[in-house]
Amino acid sequence: MSKLILVRHGQSVWNAENRFTGWVDVDLSEKGVLEAQKSGQLIKNLNIIIDISYTSFLKRAIKTLTTILKENSLELKFNTSWELNERHYGSLTGLNKEDTKKKIGEEQFKKYRRSWDITPPPMAENDKNQSLFSPLNPSIPLGMTPFTESLKDTYERVIPYYEKEIQKHIKEGKNVLISAHGNSLRTICKYLFKISDQKINELEIPTGNPLIIEFDNTFEIKRYYYLDESRAKTIIFNQ
Repeated sequence: MSKLILVRHGQSVWNAENRFTGWVDVDLSEKGVLEAQKSGQLIKNLNIIIDISYTSFLKRAIKTLTTILKENSLELKFNTSWELNERHYGSLTGLNKEDTKKKIGEEQFKKYRRSWDITPPPMAENDKNQSLFSPLNPSIPLGMTPFTESLKDTYERVIPYYEKEIQKHIKEGKNVLISAHGNSLRTICKYLFKISDQKINELEIPTGNPLIIEFDNTFEIKRYYYLDESRAKTIIFNQ
């Protein structure tokens, strides 16, 4: 029976400041480092072997993954992919969420933040935040870097990568760890748990709390649970 372990990175500096982060390559906060360490300890308590690991191009996810691997005395060997990046928040990137809500109104704010297929206005090509993107970004194929994304857009880059590169290892009976972001992990949960376009806005992914998904021999989901029950969020299944 194989396991898929999904971990949203520990709290980032911009999470702590309540800012839209998206593709900006911010680091973990002090709290985030502790969350990553605890994630590693919780996974270690499972007494399982992590066979293969994946993360995004963003240091907050990479650092969370390397911390987990160190806590489990594992080699720092993993796969990085831009397809697992956080959703691109367009022109909202860097803005304080509360200030933005007051400026554009709660209804529009909710549409930008939680709707399935509505994108924020695109980021300008000369936006200062572009200089804060991952140094790995030049390896992204020409024309593939977005200037804004809806959750649907994020799904359409994450899931093909999952199906092509990650799913095969689960079918081989391996345990797979993915350290990524709130929205990229929401798309994987949408895919695996068959969550509708209408209900996906209700799914919350807590930082630094590993979600374990166990598959049976027919690769159907047999069990799913958060390791830190005190910080668990409701998982929506087939709704």
